Amino acid sequence: VQLQASGGGLVQTGGSLRLSCAASGSAWDLYAIAWFRQAPGKEREGVSCISTYDGRASYIDSVKGRFTISRDIAKNTVYLQMSSLRPEDTAVYYCATSPYSDYWPPHHSRYTDWGQGTQVTVSS
Repeated sequence: VQLQASGGGLVQTGGSLRLSCAASGSAWDLYAIAWFRQAPGKEREGVSCISTYDGRASYIDSVKGRFTISRDIAKNTVYLQMSSLRPEDTAVYYCATSPYSDYWPPHHSRYTDWGQGTQVTVSS
């Protein structure tokens, strides 16, 4: 599985960004595609995931109501629309795939293929 993340950038508090994760076709044979993030000095944190089977989305509490994950199967792409961004959302964001049914809550050990990461910086 190959993943290519893009769409990061610098935005002010309250702003929006849309991340994209272009996935190779075999990614859709797995259980889920997720977005993780890692801030300097912190552990990698699962943010949201989407089931490749039925499109069901899951979010951690800190992004509920602000982030929306979606998929475009025809384009082999998963998106993360981020709104009402806060400085604490600043991190490198990665997309990843899970071949395991217990992909949520997200732990990095349950995700086996990773994109290269895209930097999101939210200024205060």
